[in-house]
Amino acid sequence: MNQLIIFDLLTILVSGFFAGLFCRFLKIPMLVGYIAVGALVGSGGFGWIGGQHHEIEYLAEAGALLLLFSIGLEFSLKELTSLGRHIVVGGAVQMMLVALPVACFGIAAGLPWEPSMFLGLSIALSSTILVFKSLAEYGQTASPGGRRSLAILLFQDMAIVPILLLVPLLTGQTSERSIVDYIFMAINSTFLIATIPVLRKILQLWISPFLSRQRSPELIVLFVLSLLGVLTAVTYKAGLPPSLGAFACGLVLNGNRLTGQIDALVLPFRETFAAIFFVSLGMLFNPKIIMHAPLFAAGAFVSILLIKSTAGCIAARLTGLAWRPSFGIGLGLSQIGEFAFILAFAGLQAGVILKSHYDFLLVFAIGSLVLTPILLKTGFRLMAYETSSGSFSESPTAELMQNDLPSALIVGIGHIGKQISLHLETRGFLVCAVDLSPVNLHPLSLQGIASITGDARDPETLERARAETAQLVIVCVPDDIMAVDIVKSIRSCNPDCTILVRCRYHLTAEELNKFGADIIITEETATAKALLDVLAEKDMI
Repeated sequence: MNQLIIFDLLTILVSGFFAGLFCRFLKIPMLVGYIAVGALVGSGGFGWIGGQHHEIEYLAEAGALLLLFSIGLEFSLKELTSLGRHIVVGGAVQMMLVALPVACFGIAAGLPWEPSMFLGLSIALSSTILVFKSLAEYGQTASPGGRRSLAILLFQDMAIVPILLLVPLLTGQTSERSIVDYIFMAINSTFLIATIPVLRKILQLWISPFLSRQRSPELIVLFVLSLLGVLTAVTYKAGLPPSLGAFACGLVLNGNRLTGQIDALVLPFRETFAAIFFVSLGMLFNPKIIMHAPLFAAGAFVSILLIKSTAGCIAARLTGLAWRPSFGIGLGLSQIGEFAFILAFAGLQAGVILKSHYDFLLVFAIGSLVLTPILLKTGFRLMAYETSSGSFSESPTAELMQNDLPSALIVGIGHIGKQISLHLETRGFLVCAVDLSPVNLHPLSLQGIASITGDARDPETLERARAETAQLVIVCVPDDIMAVDIVKSIRSCNPDCTILVRCRYHLTAEELNKFGADIIITEETATAKALLDVLAEKDMI
C-alpha cells in the first residue's frame, strides 16, 4: 500500500513537471496544465491514479492551506486603507453582480438555492496571482485601472474566509446543529480575529528579533510551519475551517522584518504542494458529464465570461473610472481564479455541491484560464490608454516621450536600486524600475513609480519599459554575467543613453566597458549614496 502511495505521488509530481514545462512553452497559466494532466492520469482519463488513497488528498489539502497562507502573508493592511472605497464599492459590486445572476441561473436550471449561491460566489472569484503578475509585467500596478483591479481582487481575497464559514450553513443539514453551535462558532471566529493583532505584536517585539539574531533559515522555516500547524489545528478543534487558521497565520507573519524572507523560504513548499493540489483536483474531473451536454456547457461558459466582464466593468465604472478602461478591467477579471477551486473542493467535501456541479465548474474554470493571456492582454491595453489627465497613452512610461523631464531606467530593485529610484524621483526624474520580482517592485508601485516585471535582457521587457527613450540607465543586478547581457541589450536599443553599472568583480569591468557601459563601480560594498555621488560628480543629477 505504501509503495502504491509513493508511486502515485511520484506520478503526480512528474506529470505536474511536464505539464508545467508545456504551459511555459505555450505561455499559458501553469495551473491549467496541472489540472489538465490530473484529468489525464486520474480515473476519468488513463486511470494511472485511483481515488482510493486518502494520503494524496491530505497532501492536496496541505497545498490549499499553503495557498491561503500565502494570501494572508501578502495581504497588505496599508494597501487596504489606501484603496479605501475602491475596495468596498468595486469589490462588493463585482461579486454581487456575478454571484446573483449565476445563482438565479442555477435555480432556473433546477438546482436548490444553496449550491446555486455557493457556485455563484465561487465563480465570482478571479485569479489574484495571474492578474497581479500581468499588471506588474505591463507596468500597470500604479495606474488608475491597475489600482482598481487590485482593490477588487483584495475584496475577493477577504471574502474567501467568510464564504468558507458559510459552508456548514449551506449543507442542507442545519437541523443537525443547534443555534448554540452557531453561536459558539461565531464566538470562536471573533476570538481568533481578536488574537491576530496580539500575535502580530508579540512576533514583532520578541520573536522576529530573536529569529533574526539566530541567522538560521532552517529555524525560520521550522517556526513558520509549526505556527501554521498550530493555528490550523486550533481552528479545526474550535469547529472552524482549518483554512481560516492558515489565512490567520499569514496575517500574523506579514508586515515585519522577516516577511520577505519567510515568503522566499516557504515558496518551494507552497509551489510543490500547490502542484499536488491542482493535479489532485484534475483527478476528480469526469469529462463524460460535459460530453453529455456539450451545448449547455458551451452556452454556460460564454454566459459566465459575459457576466464576469460586465460585472467588472460596472464595478470599475462606479469607482470613477471611464468606460473604456473599465471594460478593460472587466476583461482582465473575467477568468475563474485558482481559489474558486479551493471553495469548490470544500463544497464538494461538505456536500454543498454534487460531483456533477464540480465537473462543470472545473471545465468552465479551465476554459477561462486558457483564454486568460488573451483577455488580460486586451484588457490591459484598454486600461493603459487612460492617464491621470484623462487622455490616453500606451503605458505609464509613455509620458517619457511627451515630457521634457529627464528619464531614468533602474534595473535591479534590491536595497540599492530602491533607494536610487526614490532619490531620482525626488530630483525630478521620470523613473521606470525593472526587476524579475514583482515583490521587489511593489513598494515603488505604491508610490506611483512606473514598474515593469521582467528580464531586462529581453527586448520585449525593454520595449515595455521604454528603454529607447531613457537618458540614464542604472544597472544594479547581483550577477555580473547578467549585468553584461543587460548592458548589451540596452545599448542595442539605445546607443545614446548613459549607463552606470554596479558589478562585483574587477574582471567584469573590461567586458562591461567593451559592450557600452559608461560608468562602472566595481566595489561590492558600494552604497546607493556612492553611486549617486558619482552621478553628481559627472553633473548627471
